[in-house]
Amino acid sequence: MLLLETNRDALLGPLQTVTGVVEKRHTLPILSNVLIEKSHNQLSMLATDLEIQIKIITETNSTEGDFAITVAAKKMVDICRAFNDKAIISLEANDNQLQIKSGKSRFNLQTLPAQDFPTIETSVDADNHIKIAQKTLKNLISMVQYAMAQQDIRYYLNGMLLVLEGNKITVVATDGHRLCLAADTLVESATKQEIIIPRKTILELTKLLGDTEELVTVTIFKNQIRFDIGNIQLISKVIDGKFPDYNRVIPTTHKNILTADRLPLQQALQRAAILSNEKFRGVRLVLSQNELKIVCNNNEQEEAQDEIEVNYDGDPLDIGFNVSYLLDALNHLSTEKINCHFGDASSSMLMTVPDNANYKYVIMPMRI
Repeated sequence: MLLLETNRDALLGPLQTVTGVVEKRHTLPILSNVLIEKSHNQLSMLATDLEIQIKIITETNSTEGDFAITVAAKKMVDICRAFNDKAIISLEANDNQLQIKSGKSRFNLQTLPAQDFPTIETSVDADNHIKIAQKTLKNLISMVQYAMAQQDIRYYLNGMLLVLEGNKITVVATDGHRLCLAADTLVESATKQEIIIPRKTILELTKLLGDTEELVTVTIFKNQIRFDIGNIQLISKVIDGKFPDYNRVIPTTHKNILTADRLPLQQALQRAAILSNEKFRGVRLVLSQNELKIVCNNNEQEEAQDEIEVNYDGDPLDIGFNVSYLLDALNHLSTEKINCHFGDASSSMLMTVPDNANYKYVIMPMRI
């Protein structure tokens, strides 16, 4: 029975949008599948790992009847990708198989019943409901997401904290060695709320958000969050845990302030990092009057040194950091200049952007 006949991109684009959440190995075989449904002239695709779910709805001119089917997501993407972009693809159901045809190519994939496919439903009562430009939210996330922990035993660090208060939105991420905070203003006021969004959700969200002024609607429930981005809907569970008090971590009394051009600093650190220890990635910052010396060593007794002119008239200082942590921040900022606030050699450093109180990056020092 013919289910659908359409051009390749009408299938491939939506499939690629949802399959990022599909786990390669799962105890439930059906979670390796994508749910494809057609209702009237709407084609929807949905994938989930039971923690996060992405659904996309597109229009179709297909005159065939309605259907619902689940099929291996990754295989379906690979098959569609293997056809040229002008290809017309037809989907046919045959017992417990889906036949994918284009030209003289035939692929038969196993299917599982659509009614057995588990989906995440949101509750009716929302705690918060905000609208924000896609570009703004994407920018906020990109400024902090690299500081999220990966598979930390402190599970509440494996995600990003989202804080709503009045007309302000703040995002915070930390892995225990560094902490990054970025904030922006909302058009409408929101109820005060803090939730932790899982790391996987943040990474998928970054792929879905565009650099546009089009709005994304964010709806927060008791233990879920939903993002409506055009014809795409992402639903995710949130992490149940207490995020560290980030305000206590941010230094407020550092008097030694360095102002540097971001790009020359970034390039000097990249050069010096070539000879850093591969495991510890340590770099020494040696500060003196209007000068910053960058030093990296490794186990083979090799050394890299670089010097750049900076604006600094604080105390002479020799302090060590993980060079990757410094570069993470500089790579994700687009400002011309940055400020670095120092205490002593055993105090954390605070990186900020001149004339912008909405960005703060704190890095713990390391002994080198």
